[in-house]
Amino acid sequence: MWSSSPEPTNDAGPFRTGGARTLVPVQLLHDAPLAPLTTFRLGGPATRLVTATTDDEVIAAVREADASGTPLLVIGGGSNLVIGDKGFDGTALHIATRGFSLDGTRLELAAGEVWTDAVARTVEAGLAGIECLAGIPGSAGATPIQNVGAYGQDVSATVTEVVAYDRRAEETVTLTNAECAFSYRHSVFKDQPDRYVVLRVRFGLEDAEGLSAPIAYAETARALGVEAGDRVPLDRARETVLKLRAGKGMVLDPEDHDTWSAGSFFTNPILTAEQHEAFLARVAERLGADAVPPAYPAGEGLTKTSAAWLIDKAGFTKGYGSGPARISTKHTLALTNRGEATTEDLLALAREVVAGVRDAFGVTLVNEPVTVGVEI
Repeated sequence: MWSSSPEPTNDAGPFRTGGARTLVPVQLLHDAPLAPLTTFRLGGPATRLVTATTDDEVIAAVREADASGTPLLVIGGGSNLVIGDKGFDGTALHIATRGFSLDGTRLELAAGEVWTDAVARTVEAGLAGIECLAGIPGSAGATPIQNVGAYGQDVSATVTEVVAYDRRAEETVTLTNAECAFSYRHSVFKDQPDRYVVLRVRFGLEDAEGLSAPIAYAETARALGVEAGDRVPLDRARETVLKLRAGKGMVLDPEDHDTWSAGSFFTNPILTAEQHEAFLARVAERLGADAVPPAYPAGEGLTKTSAAWLIDKAGFTKGYGSGPARISTKHTLALTNRGEATTEDLLALAREVVAGVRDAFGVTLVNEPVTVGVEI
């Protein structure tokens, strides 16, 4: 699919940082394909692609882009990214740093560490706190940005500090958990996307003598055959979550197009009391008075409902679509590339779903993946 683009070329030239000439041994490509760096396998090329394997290389690349006024796109595992078909006119920085350090119950991960591998290693070490986040694709550095969560766990519960490069202050800073301003699928990093580049993430885990954290999610508890609040062996919790995710196409498999996605494409809507009342009226009108949509407390006066439920009840069932971009055959919340899709194919499907849910229930879905050069 890249035959129309010139072949990428290697360039070992140095970066300039603040006027000083510093050699940085990074991989540099021009007119470089970005689709292979995303789980959607979509998007056009970047003018320039830098792959950095150390924190110093990351910082040097960011400083060079900022000094020259070049647009910068930071890519980790590419699991939460939708890049336009025209690509990115600027420098794409692929963070491929590595580092896994355990000191008692304290864990430090380099931003480029593969998240699901890191989770497996903490389980092997007998430490609880992130075992139910197994199987989530992407890199460790992305987890605090999105406040990644699943099956009753959010990283905000265990992140103690995030080390980042502050592009505004032009220095490396360490943010505490409170300074990360975590909320549902949100953080200060997502709120200020052009300010911070995450370098390292530190966690405080729990030694529960080989047992998991208390199981907080009803589906997980049912699958484990326990009550909510119970603990189970760590490896059993991890394996159960992996099976649940795989059944929904949420564990990466290159042979399974249901996993050519960004996982959950939409966040669960959070409604005010007034919005929830109007929503319930629309549900009763469309589905009957006996219909009961999912509802979860989300703070004072707020209720969270299920995006997957909304999509399904609006008529977008598993496998919906006839083109190269379709809803997953395993989960209504995942939009997928069936192999020959373009980003515009994906966006057309996303817009159709958003419009259909809004027309049916008066609720506007918000996309979870970051969009580059395009809008839903």
